[in-house]
Amino acid sequence: MRTLAKLFVKSPFAPLQKHMQDVSLCVEKLKEIFDALIKDDQKSLSRIAKEISKLEAKADTTKNELRNHLPSSLFLPISKGALLEILSLQDDIADDCEDIAVLLTLKNLTLKEELKNDFESFFKSNLETFQLVKVIIEEFDNLLETSFTGREAEKVKSMIDAVALKEHESDVSQRLLLKNVFGNEGLFSHGEFQLWLLIFKEIRALSNTSEKLAHRIRNLLDLE
Repeated sequence: MRTLAKLFVKSPFAPLQKHMQDVSLCVEKLKEIFDALIKDDQKSLSRIAKEISKLEAKADTTKNELRNHLPSSLFLPISKGALLEILSLQDDIADDCEDIAVLLTLKNLTLKEELKNDFESFFKSNLETFQLVKVIIEEFDNLLETSFTGREAEKVKSMIDAVALKEHESDVSQRLLLKNVFGNEGLFSHGEFQLWLLIFKEIRALSNTSEKLAHRIRNLLDLE
């Protein structure tokens, strides 16, 4: 709690940003786990899945400390309810990462050669959507200096538009991937097919939730 208190002194948004950093570590680990999958390195895959679970637990600890010890006297340019809603959306992204990792350990999967290009495009676009919203959270200190108005607010609104565009690209890439999967359905056992669909759904949640987070921030700016 002492460390969190120091963060509040630095900036009212520093603990929220610290939580986003924890979430980002979970997302970055997804690159490693899919690299292990592509290499058919099940031992590394299992190890990385455990690492993701530990990182998600760390993010949970940061989230719970922030929720439980948010100072009642803390001045914020946004409501505490809005801050906690943003925190919850960030936490959903960490949960999605852990869900993906767990799904990848349920069965020895291989990424079919026929799907690799479409999968890599799909995965990349979802990661990029998250990375864009992460930068927006990092901009909160600059927004604070301008009371969430003016040129800085307009800059962030443009960044939010970029998140929406990237989320749409993720949507398009998912359609291409699914069309490819259904066109090659015979390459999979029934269990593999269903498991891959679940994994795609969880990956897609990364950009869906990132867009929700960006829209929540946009609502704050529009209220000013």
